[in-house]
Amino acid sequence: MAEAAAALLALDPETIRHLVEIGGPPPLRLREPGFAGLAAIIVSQQVSVASASAIFGRLVAAFAPLSAATVLAAGEAALMGCGLSTAKMRAIRAVAQAVGEQSLDLAALALLPAADAHRALVAVKGIGPWTADIFLLFCLGHPDAFPAGDVALQEAARLALSLEKRPDVRRLERIAERWRPYRGVAARMLWAYYRAAKSRAGVVDLGASAKVGVDEAEPQTKRDHDRETDRTAPGSQKRPRQATRRVPARLRRGRQ
Repeated sequence: MAEAAAALLALDPETIRHLVEIGGPPPLRLREPGFAGLAAIIVSQQVSVASASAIFGRLVAAFAPLSAATVLAAGEAALMGCGLSTAKMRAIRAVAQAVGEQSLDLAALALLPAADAHRALVAVKGIGPWTADIFLLFCLGHPDAFPAGDVALQEAARLALSLEKRPDVRRLERIAERWRPYRGVAARMLWAYYRAAKSRAGVVDLGASAKVGVDEAEPQTKRDHDRETDRTAPGSQKRPRQATRRVPARLRRGRQ
């Protein structure tokens, strides 16, 4: 991590120095790799840490050891009995199927370029861009994985780079090109900067870790273009329709 941070400093000295001055050195936190780690990310989408922990705990207890083989041997009802939604159950089974058929080698993804590893994951039905990048970054420690759809990352970039508005996915991807092949390390720096900047400003954090269930994790997504399960990813819900007050007919006539 120190070597990557030094390389980033050489690539973009002004920005990286500013990020580290405010947020400190990038933390290195990794979750469990492999099938169980990816399943945990799917489980924790759009629920609180407590709920995600409870559901995942039931999965681990019911299908010990939690693996592609034990999931494939289980029926859909058994999986949903642990608290999974239909979409999450189908996504986890799809991953298990791909791993079982050896069309997806989760451990080998860390050795691939970020783009190739990303494509391999999103090829599985139910796994979208955000889920893929979070797995690569937090479970495999891929140095170049970059979840540009994460809203906290977008907001961190807006603050750190003094942008007029929060960059969208495409603009943030263009910005991050300068940090290759260490975009994942830059993402960690941006999240650390974001937390520190919000803390200094006295603004409550957006609750990212509660959204994705990543232990002390930084990301929170509002723009996720994922299929199937990732329609339930953090922040990908449609905004609730605001209630409208019915106006009496006599008043409506008076407005005309």
